[in-house]
Amino acid sequence: MKPDRATAMRQIIAQVKTEFPLYEPATFICGANTDCAGCPKKLLEMVDGEICYWESALKRGVLPKFDEIRRFGKMCLSVRRALARNGLLRPAAEQSG
Repeated sequence: MKPDRATAMRQIIAQVKTEFPLYEPATFICGANTDCAGCPKKLLEMVDGEICYWESALKRGVLPKFDEIRRFGKMCLSVRRALARNGLLRPAAEQSG
């Protein structure tokens, strides 16, 4: 049985909080001496902002639309790839196998 929209969004948020290094100090290192592909700090701040928004919205009883769930999931997948390129996460293929 598929989860309802609120449960689906909560499940994505829980997975992101578990897998992403949202608040680890190593992810907030910026400067000219880094070899980042994209900016992990800004990407994680963007994800954290979306998580805060949706946690608040869900508490108020706002249900996400299917497109909003899809968009949030797609954004998190893109951020995951960028974090893997920067060596902050293992690629998804390695984690499942």
